[in-house]
Parts: sequence; C-alpha cells; structure tokens
Amino acid sequence: MANANQKSFRVFPASWDTQQQKIMMIRKLVFIDEQNVPIELEMDDQDHEICWFVLAEDDESGEAIGTGRLLPGGKIGRMAVLKSHRGRGVGSAILSALMQLAFDMGLEELYLNGQTHAREFYSAHGFVAEGQEFDEAGISHIKMRYSRQQHS
Repeated sequence: MANANQKSFRVFPASWDTQQQKIMMIRKLVFIDEQNVPIELEMDDQDHEICWFVLAEDDESGEAIGTGRLLPGGKIGRMAVLKSHRGRGVGSAILSALMQLAFDMGLEELYLNGQTHAREFYSAHGFVAEGQEFDEAGISHIKMRYSRQQHS
C-alpha cells in the first residue's frame, strides 16, 4: 500500500540556461543553508560552462525538489534533494538519470566525491569507494567509482 505522504515526482534533463534559478535554489538550501558550505565553494564556473543537469520536480506542485550534475569526464556531483523530500527515492532517481545520461554519451567510467554519510547510498548503485576519506568544504567525503564493465 502506498504511503499517503508519498508524493510522485519526475526527473528530467535540465538546461542551465533555462533552469538555473531552480537548480541554484535547491543547492543553496541544501549545501549553503543546511550544510554550511561557503557560497564561494558551492558556486563554480563549471555549471554554465560544461555541465549537464537533471532536475526533479514534484508532480503535484511542480516544485523543484532535487538536482544533480554531470561533468564531461564522468564526474557526478552537486546531488541535492530538499530535506522535505528525502527518503522517497528522489536521490536514486536523480543518480540513475545522471548515470543514464553518461552512458548515452558513451562514458563507461563514472566517479564522484560522495559525502561519507551517503556512502551506502552510492554503494547500492554500484559505486565502489577508493582511497581514504578527505575533507571538502568542512564535510567528510570519499571518492567512489563506477565501471559499466563490472556491471554488464
């Protein structure tokens, strides 16, 4: 039986040019406000220059609830889901959409610097931790890699 509080959502490719305000609103709420990441670390010139994005929106309200980006070398990053929508599969859907986008572009290897508290989340999607934990913006991270060959 579906949970009455469970809302449906959709995830779709998003353009920085047309969806920048929604993408940045989510990242500001999650990274800057909630996790205290300095704005100068959150903002970089890669967003408008070289990245592809996905956006999650609530079906009922149309509210933007999550986002993530993919860089040309196969790096997934800036994955963020609004606190009110966590635990409902939004993050998994965003990660899956980014992975599919990468595969559609012919990438076979993906990597990310995941916050260590999310290590199991990424592991459940086939990412494997590499190396030691490290600090990024005052938050403990671990590099994780996904090889499509290992999952064929």
